[in-house]
Amino acid sequence: MKYRHSAGRMDPAEELPSILWGLDPIFSAFARLYITDILHMRESCQVPDIYFYKSHPIHYVDVLGTVVYKREREDFICYGVDDGTGVINCLCWKNDPMKEEVDSDKYKVNDPVMAVQIEWMIEVLQVYREFYDKPLHLQTNTTNESSISSQSEAKNIIKDFLEQRCVSKFRPYDVQDLLQPLIASCTETAPADQEPVEGPAACQQLSMLLKEALQILQDEGIVYRGVESQDKVYFVTTQDKYLFMAVKDIIREDSKREKYQEKGCHILHILSSVRQRHSMNVSKAALELVLKSLECNSDIVSTRNNYFTMF
Repeated sequence: MKYRHSAGRMDPAEELPSILWGLDPIFSAFARLYITDILHMRESCQVPDIYFYKSHPIHYVDVLGTVVYKREREDFICYGVDDGTGVINCLCWKNDPMKEEVDSDKYKVNDPVMAVQIEWMIEVLQVYREFYDKPLHLQTNTTNESSISSQSEAKNIIKDFLEQRCVSKFRPYDVQDLLQPLIASCTETAPADQEPVEGPAACQQLSMLLKEALQILQDEGIVYRGVESQDKVYFVTTQDKYLFMAVKDIIREDSKREKYQEKGCHILHILSSVRQRHSMNVSKAALELVLKSLECNSDIVSTRNNYFTMF
C-alpha cells in the first residue's frame, strides 16, 4: 500500500540527497515496518511522498494487521489497520488506473489464532535489527561520485534545453545527442590503465545515462510519460496546455458539487481525476507544479493546505 501520512518534514541537513536514494536497497522495496514507526516517519523536503525511517528513504510499506474499521467514500475506501503497535488509515482509490498493481499488495489472511500475525511481527523485528535500525553507510568511490555527478549534469542539460526551446513534448532520441559530451568527458578523465569506452559500450553508456536523467526529471515532476507504447513520448509538465485545461476543468466542475463547495478539491482527488481523464502517468509532483502555476496566475485558489477551488 502506498504511504499517505507524515509526522512532519525532515531537516534538510539530515536528509540524504535524492540522487543517492537508489543506493539504499530498502528504497526500492516494500519496507516491512511497524505501524507506530510509519506514523512517526518524516516526509522528505526534496520529493513529495518519500518518507524517512531514521536515515532510510521509504517509498512503499508492507503491513499486516487486523481491519478494525471501513469507511467508504465516493472516490475511495478507507480501511483502519491495527498491527498491535498502532492503527493506520489505508486508502484504496476506486477506478484507479493503477488498481491492478496496488491490489497485488493488498490481500486477506485467514489467521483465527493470530499465528501468522505473530510470526510476521517476529520476522519484522529481525529485519529491524539487521537493516532498518542500522545507519545507512554509502561506500562511494570516485566512479560512483562521477556517475552521480553525470546524472545530475545530464538532467540539467535536458531541463535547460526544454526550457530554452519551450518544448511541450519529446522522444528520448530527440535529446540523446545533448548528453554525448558527458560520455566523451568521462572517457578523457578515465585512469590511464582503464580501457577507453568506445563503440557499442559507449552507446550503451549514453543510453543508460539518458534513462537515469529522464527518471530524475519524472521524479521531480518536470516531465511525465505519455501513453505506454513502443514509441516513448515524454510531455513537459509546464508546457502541456491540455494537462492545464484538464486540471482547471476538474476543479471548476467539482468545486460546484456540494461536497467540495466549502473546502474545495483535495489534491489527491484532483490527481485521481486527472489520471482518469488525461493520463495515468501524471505524478503527484507533476500535478503540484501545475497547481502552483495555476495559483500564481490566479486561475485557482488554495482554500487550505492541499485544497483548491475556482470562483
